[in-house]
Amino acid sequence: MSKILLFVGLTWLLGSPFAAILVLLVIFYVLERRFIGLSPSIVRPFRRRNLIAKWRRQLHLSPHDVSAKSELARLLIESKKFGQAREILLGIETQMDHSAEYWSDIGICDLGLGNLEDGEREMKRALAISPRVKYGQPYLRLAESFSKRDPVKAIAYLQEFKEVNSSSCEAYYRLGSVYTSLGNPEEAAKAYRECRQLFRSLPRYMKRHERKWALRSFFRSRG
Repeated sequence: MSKILLFVGLTWLLGSPFAAILVLLVIFYVLERRFIGLSPSIVRPFRRRNLIAKWRRQLHLSPHDVSAKSELARLLIESKKFGQAREILLGIETQMDHSAEYWSDIGICDLGLGNLEDGEREMKRALAISPRVKYGQPYLRLAESFSKRDPVKAIAYLQEFKEVNSSSCEAYYRLGSVYTSLGNPEEAAKAYRECRQLFRSLPRYMKRHERKWALRSFFRSRG
């Protein structure tokens, strides 16, 4: 009822039902992004493109700036331009050989390019340097990459991720997805249930990031 009244009020105020619908869509999008986060960010791609241009300009002025190359590579990884990112990272291997984040980034590139063996080796090197690098994200990346080719290995990586990051609903959701692909609905349902239980136990400040995984688990368990 409140939505209908809001629509009527906006139509009267703006003089057009189409403008009212547009405003409502914007309001719903902002609220969804604020409280749920399932929809993609409209702003983030433009912001990322500007940052990529910024770091390219920096490298044009200072071609040997290792920090600029690292930041540029990470932005390219976000854009799924794994080949470009990998080429940049290979150019700073000597300076960054000690960095767990470096090996994690180049591992993401190789996994994204389908070079699973190389990516797995690089991710393991990152984890050997720092088992909690990026809060255990390398385990998630490895699990995603092997979920279809080697589901048993994917489950093992997800279990390791849960040990490193026990507050992640994403791990339980992905575990349920792998069990679903293996034709094991009982274990899948258990993982989705544990995802929702974990979400309810999290402090409020953590729920914003984890809510989308709890919702996905809810819908998967109803599917």
